[in-house]
Amino acid sequence: MNPFDLLKNAGAIKEQLENVQGQLESISATGSSGGRMVEVTLNGKFEMTDIHLDPICVDNRDVKMLEDLIKAAQHDAITKIQEKIKEMSGPMLSGLNLPGLGL
Repeated sequence: MNPFDLLKNAGAIKEQLENVQGQLESISATGSSGGRMVEVTLNGKFEMTDIHLDPICVDNRDVKMLEDLIKAAQHDAITKIQEKIKEMSGPMLSGLNLPGLGL
């Protein structure tokens, strides 16, 4: 893409980015681990909005396993949120060839 074209479109790109940013609170994703024994829901700002623990995984003799399951579920949810953000912003940024974004 021509750098001068990018400058001409900077205002439109900024507006689209602000629009995507405004939508982040409205998107959410639930990640799970341990065969859905642990489920964590995050919003588009990566804030945890809900957590569900199957009573079977709450064993005070194995707290380390539960901690690992919660971390794995959160990681799964983060990956899903990142995919949704990529889908939302991909068409807008796809022609820019910005390294590191993977678009």
